[in-house]
Amino acid sequence: MKPRDFALDPGAGETRVRWLGTAGFALEHGAHTLLIDPYLTPAPLWRCLSAPLIPDESLLARHLPRADAIILGHTHFDHALDTPALARRTGALVFGSPSAHALCRAQGVPQVQLREPREAEVGPFRLRFFPSAHSRFLFGRVPFAGEIADCDQVPMRAHQYRCGAVFGVEIEVAGKRIFHLGSAELLDSGLPRRETDLLLLCVAGWQSSAGFPERAAQALTPRTVLLSHWDDFLRPVESGARMLPAMQLPRLFERLSAATREARIGTLPLLGDLLV
Repeated sequence: MKPRDFALDPGAGETRVRWLGTAGFALEHGAHTLLIDPYLTPAPLWRCLSAPLIPDESLLARHLPRADAIILGHTHFDHALDTPALARRTGALVFGSPSAHALCRAQGVPQVQLREPREAEVGPFRLRFFPSAHSRFLFGRVPFAGEIADCDQVPMRAHQYRCGAVFGVEIEVAGKRIFHLGSAELLDSGLPRRETDLLLLCVAGWQSSAGFPERAAQALTPRTVLLSHWDDFLRPVESGARMLPAMQLPRLFERLSAATREARIGTLPLLGDLLV
C-alpha cells in the first residue's frame, strides 16, 4: 500500500495547511499567514550545478502574497532560497539559525525582522523550537554541512547554501498542535513528547536514519501525518509534483502505519490544502 492524497474536509478545522512542495508549507488562520521552509522557485539541475540560483519574485507574489512570519528549519537551497525575497516584500519576521540570518542580511532583509528560534507568538500562532538533525543520506554524511558565514556575493550557487543548524518547530493554533520536521532525522531527547494533531514529516533520506518512522511516531504521537519532501524539487510548480521512487513511500507508509496504528497518513498535491 502507499499513502493517498488527503481530501479537503470543510468541517475539519479552522487552520488551512497548504503544501508548497519539498518541505514547504503555508499555514493560514484568519488574516494571519505563517510560512515554513517556503521554496517555490524552480531550480533545474543544470542551474544547480553551474549557475547562481535566483528567486522568481513574480511567482512568489502570485502564490505567496502575504506572510507574517517565516520559519527556516535549515538553510539548504531547497528550503531557504526564496525566504529573503519573501521577507523583503512582505515584511515577515524570519525565525532561523545564524546561517539563515546571514543569508537574509546579505539580501537586504533588515535586522529588525530576524529572530532567533525561541518560543514566540505570531498572531494566533504560538511557536516552540526544538534542536533537530539532518539525515546523513550522502554516503553517511549531511550534504553541504556547515554554516553560511560569508554570502556577500549573492545570488549564490546551490552548494553554497550550507545546512546550518537544524530545528523542528511545534505550532499551536486554535487548540491544535502541529509539528514540522523538515529533515528525516530527529534528536530523541528534548522533543515535546505529547500528542500532535498534525505531523508535517519530511521523508527525503529517511532510509539513512535508523528507526526513523518508529522514533518519530513514538516521540510525537501524531493523529495525522502529512508526508513531504518526497517530490522532485527541481521541477517547476506548474508541472505539479512527481514522486521520486527512491523515497520508497509504500515501505515508509507500512512502517508508519504499524508504529502509529490509528493515525491517518497521506500526502497532498502540490499547492493542495488540508484543514486542521
